[in-house]
Amino acid sequence: MRLNRAMLGKLVVVAVVMFGFGYALVPVYRQMCELLGINVLTQQDGTVERPANTQVDTSRTITVELDGNAQGPWRFRPTTRSIDVHPGELATVMYEVVNTQDRTVQAQAIPSYAPQSATPHFKKVECFCFKQQTLRPHEARQMPVVFFIDPALPRDVKTVTLSYTFFEIAGTQAMK
Repeated sequence: MRLNRAMLGKLVVVAVVMFGFGYALVPVYRQMCELLGINVLTQQDGTVERPANTQVDTSRTITVELDGNAQGPWRFRPTTRSIDVHPGELATVMYEVVNTQDRTVQAQAIPSYAPQSATPHFKKVECFCFKQQTLRPHEARQMPVVFFIDPALPRDVKTVTLSYTFFEIAGTQAMK
């Protein structure tokens, strides 16, 4: 009987330690992702106003490659694969999404950039990624991204890839 109580005590301590370790992993994971710049779910680049004094650097041309990844019941893609822009120049690109389901879905787009050093220089003025999207059954929609690249982008960067992952928001069940 005494051995059973001792074993139960040890098992309770192990369970509490395991729970504490699992609980502590969440902030550690978030901090590591933030430091490494991966799996960032917040829109740190948010809506920006184009500075009035930004000059267009016509001596440089940056190729912006566009990519779309669908994680859910739809087709999602950019309407063009790439665009050439000058740093400081305002540009607009379109993404197309088609809900292939017989139900309404809610979704969110999360951007990522390559190379990573281009991230702080890619300034979006308008983007469908700033808010959740609700798509009716079989709805097709063209969604704009209005952006400019800060002229402070390092001169050795000639190509920037803008990629979106468009996924259904878990736990949201829209009405038919």
